[in-house]
Amino acid sequence: MNDNKGTMQELIVTSRFLGEDIEVMVYLPRNYSPLSKHQLLIAQDGQDYFNLGKISTIVDDLLQSGDINPIIIIGLPYNNVQERWSKYHPQGELHKQYIRFLGEELVAVLDETFPTFQIGAGRILIGESLGASVSLLTALSYPNTFGKVILQSPFVNEEILTEVQNFSQPHLIEIYQMVGLNETNVKITDGTSENFVYTNRLLHEAFEQRHYIYDYKEDEGDHTWKYWQPSLKRILYKMLTF
Repeated sequence: MNDNKGTMQELIVTSRFLGEDIEVMVYLPRNYSPLSKHQLLIAQDGQDYFNLGKISTIVDDLLQSGDINPIIIIGLPYNNVQERWSKYHPQGELHKQYIRFLGEELVAVLDETFPTFQIGAGRILIGESLGASVSLLTALSYPNTFGKVILQSPFVNEEILTEVQNFSQPHLIEIYQMVGLNETNVKITDGTSENFVYTNRLLHEAFEQRHYIYDYKEDEGDHTWKYWQPSLKRILYKMLTF
């Protein structure tokens, strides 16, 4: 039995922008107290981060060793790949509404429900593939709300590169980006294939040219949780302090 284990609960968030009730997964650390301020780590593909990424176990260990500040993890679900594409992809039917849900509705409920810092540096977005893409675009849309973004193998297209290049306040967001060197022929939702190494290098160059606060890492790995999961402890150790 792990005495350091946090607890899980569910929270229903009603979205006027999306026209639905969203059942959010919530991780509270073992020593959670409403009297102490907590960071927020908000994960797209929340089920995958909890089940495949084992993110709660990693955070349990980091909290126990005192390596990170107290944190609440919010896992956002998706029902199927079509809904995921609609909300996460820049050309998705519900994409803009989903970003407004994250930046306005979700944060308002979380700040009202939990003891949060209510500053950009205290809110971190994380996602893989399209989940990373929508996390980045959300931070660019609400830079005073989300101060850090973790991008695991983000999907990158011209629209995303343009948003990064045109963003006028790159000093407000700290970014961690990673991609695996075997992600050269990744099948995406529409049935086509993308070279994620090439497009991630373009994104890396855009961050560098615009002087973002960021880290970039390439290493061996493919577009699966076998690559993303082992990297999480290292990434969270770096990004969950302020």
